[in-house]
Amino acid sequence: MGLDAKSTIEAGKAVLGIEFGSTRIKAVLVDGENKPIASGSHEWENQLENGIWTYSLDAIWAGLQDCYRDMSDDVKKKYGVEVESLAAIGFSAMMHGYMAFNKDDELLVPFRTWRNTITGQASEELSELFQYHIPQRWSIAHLYQAILNGEDHVSDIAFVSTLAVYIHWKMTGCKVAGVGEASGMFPIDIETKDYNARMMAQFEELAASKGFSQKLSDIFPKVLLAGEDAGTLTEEGAKLLDVSGKLKAGIPICPPEGDAGTGMAATNSVAVRTGNVSAGTSVFAMLVLEKDLKKPHEEIDLVTTPDGNLVAMVHCNNCTSDLNAWVGLFKEFAEAFGVEVDMNKLFGTLYNKALEGDKDCGGLLAYNYFSGEHVTGFDEGRPLFVRTPNSKFNLANFMRVNLYTSLGALKVGLDILLKEEDVKIDRVTGHGGLFKTKGVGQSILAAAMNTPISVMETAGEGGAWGIALLASYMVNRKDGESLDVFLNENVFNGDEGTQMAPDAADVAGFDVFTERYKAGLAIERAAVESLK
Repeated sequence: MGLDAKSTIEAGKAVLGIEFGSTRIKAVLVDGENKPIASGSHEWENQLENGIWTYSLDAIWAGLQDCYRDMSDDVKKKYGVEVESLAAIGFSAMMHGYMAFNKDDELLVPFRTWRNTITGQASEELSELFQYHIPQRWSIAHLYQAILNGEDHVSDIAFVSTLAVYIHWKMTGCKVAGVGEASGMFPIDIETKDYNARMMAQFEELAASKGFSQKLSDIFPKVLLAGEDAGTLTEEGAKLLDVSGKLKAGIPICPPEGDAGTGMAATNSVAVRTGNVSAGTSVFAMLVLEKDLKKPHEEIDLVTTPDGNLVAMVHCNNCTSDLNAWVGLFKEFAEAFGVEVDMNKLFGTLYNKALEGDKDCGGLLAYNYFSGEHVTGFDEGRPLFVRTPNSKFNLANFMRVNLYTSLGALKVGLDILLKEEDVKIDRVTGHGGLFKTKGVGQSILAAAMNTPISVMETAGEGGAWGIALLASYMVNRKDGESLDVFLNENVFNGDEGTQMAPDAADVAGFDVFTERYKAGLAIERAAVESLK
């Protein structure tokens, strides 16, 4: 492999993907078969400044340069060569948020990230106006809230961007967004694969009545589909990315995408009737739809795949944090007896114990709400464990209820899609920490969704690999080859991972638990109100 990888890099045929996550910037270099051959990373954290979650421009550029340098060092160490040219590059980042620039390309206010919940009024008014759910974190909600607040900077806006769009613009000079990224800024019309024209006109009329006269088409990035020409690396961009000066300009760069789109690419779930569930500290499910939903749902966000298919997204803030806290308690218990604990073995043992439990968890109830949960209507959360005197309280049921509840809010949202909206799904891929113990998280998710769940070895490569695949698609696809066909034939080669079908008794048990979960939300609300 070393030789192949080395000659690929020397020939300038490798493809680079870089993704800005919330806590880590990651770079993945892939070979001609789209397999990772080198990587780099940079740890970073957002700052809370004047009540706004942000990252400074200095932190963004220092982070990108350090991540690229780390990847270059990895290449040098493994293969003894320098990266001088590449076949293609892609940049992605956490979606949504707000970066506003004036005509001199100066940032007008600090970058407002997706984490901010300061646009409640805008979100409500726009959702009502469009009859389409506009989450607080979307760029249009941030822009409209700034207009409502009468913020001084609004009159100077010449360009509104997300983080991925900003990086791409500085690398290429092109103000463009991949359609998936754009779908987290403003609703997309699935027929035109562009911003929804009716809603744009509605917004402009509303904004004009508040004194904001700019047209969205003038200040928002142009929408591009996966594979379309999005510009090349400029001399300035090359110097910004590689401070050593070795990287040459002229490299094609694919449309910038959000972390939702790169997650779909990395799990081979861009085709209609496929989906993926990412389950770690938070959890989200993305299902690629055959048609529009019958009506808007506050619990469901609509975005798109990188090639413009409609995707329903259920996003929940809480997943494994409370589960991990309980496992930590068992570790402490074991250590109190002088037992040395291997955490992998502890997780494996406790997770597998859950499979011995009653299908409905024996009447136990738990909430994993470290923070609020939008899907069930909570601004704050209190982790909670509740049982009746006659519940079957044993270790297996205790572990099972904590696994069920890690997907509890997600299940409430998914039931809207799968039961009310009758969305059809053929294959779902699970990725993230919940699936590390073989077969356990997978069987629990299969029960929650009543759908076969696949887990892939490669899913752990994450979004940086996903954006590298989108860059590779742009330069390596055959004429007219769709993104899902390219991924199937050139990346996954028919590998669907390890699939597990739902067990009917588990499905019935999870449904019983879900009714208990919904009925008990009043207990959670009382805990939030009583425990300040």
